[in-house]
Amino acid sequence: MTVSHRFVLITAVFVTCLITANVVVIKFISLGQFYLPAAVIVFPVIYIFGDVLTEVYGYQRARLVIWLSFLCNLIFVVFAWLVQILPAAPFWNEQQAYETILGHTPRILAASFAGNLVGQFSNSVIMAKVKILTRGRFLWVRTISSTIVGEFLDSAVFLFLAFAGTDFFIPVTILYHSVTKIMIEVFATPFTYMAVNTLKKKEKIDTYDYETNFNPFRL
Repeated sequence: MTVSHRFVLITAVFVTCLITANVVVIKFISLGQFYLPAAVIVFPVIYIFGDVLTEVYGYQRARLVIWLSFLCNLIFVVFAWLVQILPAAPFWNEQQAYETILGHTPRILAASFAGNLVGQFSNSVIMAKVKILTRGRFLWVRTISSTIVGEFLDSAVFLFLAFAGTDFFIPVTILYHSVTKIMIEVFATPFTYMAVNTLKKKEKIDTYDYETNFNPFRL
């Protein structure tokens, strides 16, 4: 399997954005009367790059990148936890601040992992299958439809697993969270078109997943 520097770059951005989202998710931001995890501004970028990966390189490569991002995020979490439990230097007084930002509870981490995997794979499968149905036309149809499903499932799984039973969880928050991310990606559609068209031209590929096995666990 030939790997281009463009594919590596997209993969690097995808993985970096995912790790970033899982760090900033601890903060809630205020959008008018609505309070949402700060990661709401990062996840649309992840889904845009996920769309580009599937549209240009196909589901199989997108699946590989999704699992790679999961592994990289797990590595980050493990080292963040190891640093947390190591004894602090006598002059360092920021242990509590460190634990507040990077000391995610197992529940938050599990919810983040589950939501991302469900959302990303749903997004990628829909992108690939709708591309076949539309014979490669109407890119905006598959980017938006896949985002609606992927972002909603991502938000629903994460918010329910992470905050159900707490004061942070309000069922309608799932809707607000999803709509905000979807709107960001809709506005970014022209940039998605530009990226896809440029990559197809430079890479000289336009992958269709006619005989692809869509099992997310098959590598």
